[in-house]
Amino acid sequence: MSGRDGPGRRTMMTTSSMRGPQKAALMMLALGEEFGQHLWPLLDDEEIKEISQEMANLGNVSSEAVEKLFVEFANQFSTTGSLMGTFESTERLLAKALPQDRVDLIMEEIRGPAGRTMWDKLGNVNETVLANYLKNEYPQTVAVVLSKIRSDHASRVLAALPEEFAMEVIMRMLRMESVQKEVLDKVEQTLRVEFMSNLARTARRDSHEMMAEIFNNLDRNTENRFIASLEERNRDAAERIKALMFTFEDLIKLDPSGVQTLLRAVDKDKLALALKGASDALRDLFFSNMSERAGKILREDMEAMGPVRLRDVDEAQMAMVNIAKDLATKGEIILADNKGEDELVY
Repeated sequence: MSGRDGPGRRTMMTTSSMRGPQKAALMMLALGEEFGQHLWPLLDDEEIKEISQEMANLGNVSSEAVEKLFVEFANQFSTTGSLMGTFESTERLLAKALPQDRVDLIMEEIRGPAGRTMWDKLGNVNETVLANYLKNEYPQTVAVVLSKIRSDHASRVLAALPEEFAMEVIMRMLRMESVQKEVLDKVEQTLRVEFMSNLARTARRDSHEMMAEIFNNLDRNTENRFIASLEERNRDAAERIKALMFTFEDLIKLDPSGVQTLLRAVDKDKLALALKGASDALRDLFFSNMSERAGKILREDMEAMGPVRLRDVDEAQMAMVNIAKDLATKGEIILADNKGEDELVY
């Protein structure tokens, strides 16, 4: 992993500090979409997950390190310059070579807890989080899980379970013999689909939601100062936090005049995509402020879209929230704050 010389800052990685999987990740990143797409299908899922995990965490890698590691390709890579490995660049690269459902699964897993195997990953999950999930499973399933993770971690998970349920698990662990591979595979698959994927999605949101809640409680001058500083360092993070501070569903607090003003400012394709993921109440609010003809066209557009990716809906909703904030800043609409108290003009 790359070193750090301060909070949020990564030092340039050198080849002397790189392990085998990191070198493979750098090679795939340097090969790019055109040449890398021929190699990804030759790897199995575990290899792809490990390389993808390392790729997403590479951070800054100097062009000198690239040349030193791939000396036989020095001519091709000498003008590459530095590379930046991120979750987003990794996902785009994988999407060029693999089916989207496989990419989604891989990215969800590498965004989740670290570890090569499912049991390694579980060992890095907070015991309270794991116990809250396991307490809804069959005691026999929990016994299998606890038998596969480290004993010190298993003890903390066991202590976090309801006492009566924990005793049921203990009794099954005492009577448990060797677990059939088919049973183990089924438990692992359930954990992968139901627990790890949800945990990964939650982890992606938590840090920005946490900061949005903190920023919501700052005074306006302090909030603006922090947001401005964050925009200079990480504009994407700043935009996500600003959107979370006034969510898409909060638009339901707009008065009819505000809704109509927002409708005139929003691209109709973005509007249709955003409303695909809106609550019935918010949809009704927007349709009730449109002409019958415009509402009919919009409904037809939404139906014609068919299933849409949640990520695309989130982006469209975030874009609408940002437009609403811009309009509020100009005084054209009024946004109510999330606490439902006084109305504020942002």
